[in-house]
Amino acid sequence: MPDVVADGLRVLFCGINPGLMTAATGHHFARPGNRFWPVLHLSGFTPRLLKPAEQRELLSYGLGITNVVARATARADELTAEEYVEGGRLLTEKVTRLRPRWLAVVGVTAYRAAFGDRTARVGPQERTIGDSGIWVLPNPSGLNAHWTAATMAEEFARLRDAAAGPGGHGGSVSVTTPRS
Repeated sequence: MPDVVADGLRVLFCGINPGLMTAATGHHFARPGNRFWPVLHLSGFTPRLLKPAEQRELLSYGLGITNVVARATARADELTAEEYVEGGRLLTEKVTRLRPRWLAVVGVTAYRAAFGDRTARVGPQERTIGDSGIWVLPNPSGLNAHWTAATMAEEFARLRDAAAGPGGHGGSVSVTTPRS
């Protein structure tokens, strides 16, 4: 699964691992029930709803996508603890090299497993990787019924505002409503 990355992005989004549809198409968050692309638009990160096949357009907005674990599975619970830990190590190397303003891990369980932080919650984390802040976002999978597209868009919009603000990842973070 090819990353969509460049040096110095505003936000590098990080999925858990490719699903089978993503692996088959080569496009991140390709499964029709996944809410990543609609939420990205609802939160104001993109001016229009992008299709997974348009993922390279993200770079023009200072955004990118990678994964914690490269191996494709039908469900994330098929991954081993060792794969998460190794994925966290490789992700740290990638973020150190690319220096995005924010690393945004979509899925609190994945973040906890990859970085050994059992108490992490959705939102900005105290941990940084070099000068890159870390933000944990809700998993946009259709299986995550705890979050609606609207509540996910609110959390994504908080990150968008933080990524646009001065200084990148320091200071206070305010809650905003998504813009169209």
